[in-house]
Amino acid sequence: MRITSLALVPLLATAASANLGADALGWAGELVSGGGKVSTAKDGDVRTMDSWSYVDCGLATDAVQLKSIHVTPDPPVPGKNLTVEVEADVIEPIKEGAYADVTVKLGLIKLLQKQFDVCEEARNANASVQCPVSPGPYKVKQTVELPKEIPKAKFSVQVRGYTDEDEDMVCLDLFVDFMKRPGGGN
Repeated sequence: MRITSLALVPLLATAASANLGADALGWAGELVSGGGKVSTAKDGDVRTMDSWSYVDCGLATDAVQLKSIHVTPDPPVPGKNLTVEVEADVIEPIKEGAYADVTVKLGLIKLLQKQFDVCEEARNANASVQCPVSPGPYKVKQTVELPKEIPKAKFSVQVRGYTDEDEDMVCLDLFVDFMKRPGGGN
């Protein structure tokens, strides 16, 4: 199982990113232990949800323009299924060779820094959108199982996606707080 955690790489790697994120959080668990409204403006505002938030740090010229990201359940629960739904507009075609640099941190500690082939990850996750991706509006929904070993901690995930020609594709910063547990208990 792979995840770019709520680490949604670009639109087309949403499924892959969810899988990559799950893996990263699972690795973090092993290392550590042995609603809000979503804005569509490119204003850098933090979109705050119950125990997670994101910043669309992309530019209006990026190949993928994020419109919204929703997760169910909110807040995410370790050991349970997480459904991630992303809406985005693809402005420029996404072709083989597109990639994403993903960094997962626990506080200031870098747990994972890796480059992922977006098209390969989408294929491996059987994503509903596959390369090449033509310009247009897309809605991608993917469900992954989060590892139960995720520790009570705050994680950040930086996703920087690039086209096959090294042009900016997407920029996303995700923040997940697993210190908050469902029902308000910690």
